[in-house]
Amino acid sequence: MAKPRIGVIGGAKCTPEVAKLAEGVGRGIAERGGILLCGGLGGVMEAACRGAKSADGFTVGILPGGSAQKANPWVDLPIVTNLGEARNIIIVRSSQVLIALPGEYGTLSELSFALKLGLPVVGLSTWDISPLIHKVETWREAVDLAFRLAQGVQ
Repeated sequence: MAKPRIGVIGGAKCTPEVAKLAEGVGRGIAERGGILLCGGLGGVMEAACRGAKSADGFTVGILPGGSAQKANPWVDLPIVTNLGEARNIIIVRSSQVLIALPGEYGTLSELSFALKLGLPVVGLSTWDISPLIHKVETWREAVDLAFRLAQGVQ
């Protein structure tokens, strides 16, 4: 059975509180045996990858630029796209479910792509697009729901 591919989206910069949530999400994904996909840079992406690596998880960073060296240090597999923000569709298409944390318009674009494509989205303190996304209160709830939703998506 293939490992669930859980995308984590959020801002390239974040507060320490949001970083703690993202790190918990990453750790939870790894503990449940999932693969974490993200944009591979800083902020939420870096914190989620750091959390996944703390639990021996596997991380994939879909990078906007042309250099694998730009990935945060916790990315196992950097995917170099040289597509800028257009790489957001790759993150969405490669995931079975997204966990959205606070972010700006790049995060909103990923949410829009996911909703257009019918991909499940779990929202943790992110854009309020109710009832289109599944809102939760804790990182544990986010991970649990993401894994349940991923079972129905190939």
